[in-house]
Amino acid sequence: MGEHAIWETRIWKWPPDQFLSKIIDNLPRDWVRFTYLTGEKRMAEMVRKINRRQLHELVSDEIRKYIEERGLKEGDKLPSMEQLARMLGVGRSSLREALRYLEAIDIVKIVNGKGIYVKDAGSFRYTGKVKIENEKKFLLHILDVRRALEGKAIELAAARITEEMMEKMRACLDTYDELKRNNQDTSAIDYEFHQYIYQAAANPLLQSVYDSISELVKRFFNEPLGDKTLFDNTYEFHRTLFEGIANRDPERALAEFHKMMDVVEQSIRNF
Repeated sequence: MGEHAIWETRIWKWPPDQFLSKIIDNLPRDWVRFTYLTGEKRMAEMVRKINRRQLHELVSDEIRKYIEERGLKEGDKLPSMEQLARMLGVGRSSLREALRYLEAIDIVKIVNGKGIYVKDAGSFRYTGKVKIENEKKFLLHILDVRRALEGKAIELAAARITEEMMEKMRACLDTYDELKRNNQDTSAIDYEFHQYIYQAAANPLLQSVYDSISELVKRFFNEPLGDKTLFDNTYEFHRTLFEGIANRDPERALAEFHKMMDVVEQSIRNF
């Protein structure tokens, strides 16, 4: 297993309170180069991620079908990574993302050096309720990571934000306000706002780590649980969060951020 594959497998096993320290200890050296991709290379990377996201969702569905059709039970072993890649006709990168997602929602368990195992056979029944519960579990896992990673970005942004970045964030919020007033979809502008926080933090390694899971974080902004309006009640906290950053008050900014995340968590649990 390559260095990046090991990283991707480990990241979901770290407790939220140890997440940032684990990143520092385990970050692969060559990831730094992602920070310096520019121009055509950066655009090509973005296109590749979009295509891979669409593919890994299809792959995860095929793995579920494989388990269900063969009546596999908890503890049963799946084919190896190499065998699955050949069976499904996909690359290892897309397969790893699909398995990472299935592991996050407790459908499979990946044991380093041993293989891939069915974790919860009951999760494969294709009912709406099971799908919703799995998606809720996955979003809560991602939320834990967001609290740790974006929380650190907010601390740094409050100390390092430039006037230029403040103007970008103000313009972003003005657009957010306008869309909200006109009862239009705000998911894209919401995602853009949170992207600016990482840029304002001005930490290349933190940005690289975020980029590695950004496709998973996008699930918060791309019809979570099939409902685009699920997190609309976080709207009011965006302005107060920005004010904390702009006033270089990390305590206030973090307090507003955690209020926002608390609302998100409650919305997921109550769905």
